[in-house]
Amino acid sequence: MTTDTDNASATDRYMEFWNSAPPEARKLAPEVFTDDVDYRSPAALMQGAEALIDFRAQFIAHVGPASFAARREPEEHNDRIRLLWEIRLGDGTSFATGTDVLAITEDGRIGSVSAFLDRAPEGLLDHHDHG
Repeated sequence: MTTDTDNASATDRYMEFWNSAPPEARKLAPEVFTDDVDYRSPAALMQGAEALIDFRAQFIAHVGPASFAARREPEEHNDRIRLLWEIRLGDGTSFATGTDVLAITEDGRIGSVSAFLDRAPEGLLDHHDHG
């Protein structure tokens, strides 16, 4: 069973992962995610940490430097964490805001992520099928 401390650590590691370059993200991934982590967002459906690393690298290649930060203290219950986040570009411009729901496994790693866009980047939702 996970504890509040485990959940806080999982959230910190998750944010560190999204703010890391691919080499560092590859080192962090086994501590942050289960091997078969499932990630679902309006922008992508992905499975496995390598897919998340590639997604982040493609994003940075497209928009340039960006940072991922919590908009407020994460909320948690049982094995779930709700993280309200913001992505800021290198010049400080807010790119998007959203909410991720993280499912924490018995060993304290993230087994799944359900991501919601609270404020999508301009044009994103025009180009994706959300079934």
